[in-house]
Amino acid sequence: MLRRKMGYADPSSGKDILGNRSLCFIFICAFGLVTLLQQILYGKNYIKRYLEKYEGSFEFNSTACRELRQEIMDVKVLTMVKTSELFERWRNLQVCNWNQNKEETSNFKMSLSRCCNAPSFLFTTKRNTPAGTKLRYEVDTSGILPITSEIFKMFPDDMPYSKSQYKKCAVIGNGGIIKNSKCGKEIDSADFYSADVGTKTDLVTINPSIITERFQKLEKWRRPFFEVLQNYENSSVVLPAFYNTHDFDSQRGVFFFHPQYLLNVQRFWAVQGVRAKRLSSGLMLVTAALEMCEEVHLYGFWAFPMNPSGIFITHHYYDNVKPRPGFHAMPHEIFNFIHMHTRGIINLHTGTCK
Repeated sequence: MLRRKMGYADPSSGKDILGNRSLCFIFICAFGLVTLLQQILYGKNYIKRYLEKYEGSFEFNSTACRELRQEIMDVKVLTMVKTSELFERWRNLQVCNWNQNKEETSNFKMSLSRCCNAPSFLFTTKRNTPAGTKLRYEVDTSGILPITSEIFKMFPDDMPYSKSQYKKCAVIGNGGIIKNSKCGKEIDSADFYSADVGTKTDLVTINPSIITERFQKLEKWRRPFFEVLQNYENSSVVLPAFYNTHDFDSQRGVFFFHPQYLLNVQRFWAVQGVRAKRLSSGLMLVTAALEMCEEVHLYGFWAFPMNPSGIFITHHYYDNVKPRPGFHAMPHEIFNFIHMHTRGIINLHTGTCK
């Protein structure tokens, strides 16, 4: 009698459900992913170690500098990383020589020209604002100011500057970061100076809060204010619209920002992420310089309590009084300058000059 041996047949034996082949595949994928991450991290650490050992500067378009610039451009908004992380990326980039990117700069200038047109509308003039015109105030756009014959007399006949009139311009802010920077010689090499600080300059802006708090809105203190301006030799001065200037030296050019220009500039920067009740006077000057100068260098612009090396600094070079909360958006202004430096549009100087 033939007996059959009964055995158990596994229905999944040919499918290898999480068997050796599947586990092997998972292991290979995991190993590949870990290796890739190690290469990425090693690459960054290698560059960092190389930068620490290297003495000198890298060329703008070198592989190392392209990667360092990309690390900054990867930060799309200021809140993406901690301030210390942004500072580290910015410090690393300082080993790279800065070169102007002609294409990026040209495109940025064209955007400003379409929206703002500084060569024609930076200042209020007799040409762009006839007597009888009704202008809106700079900040409070609900207010209307009629241009009387008395106000009209204070205007220059036409704009004193033209498009790309200057080759190299230095715009000097009043940030505490400029103290002990030893940048005087570099600044002096520029063809035109536009400043919130310094004595050797072509154009000076006055913080509106200083006029209000220290000089009583120029209602009674015009002469002391004029005497302070003597420190700036024959430089022109830009005032908020429209302070009385009867006591000023006739040799000195006195200008008023055109309210419509400031409104257009504010709209332009709002698209770039700078949203505030009022832009800083420094940003207004930088914006104008980008249209009127071939190359723009910034000094004294910083909005953080520490410099890029982590050392505490004052808000202004002359005091540590900060603006009213919500009035300016200074950190976002500087964040845009860092990006523009990285793109080769402006040269932002935040360290000690050679």
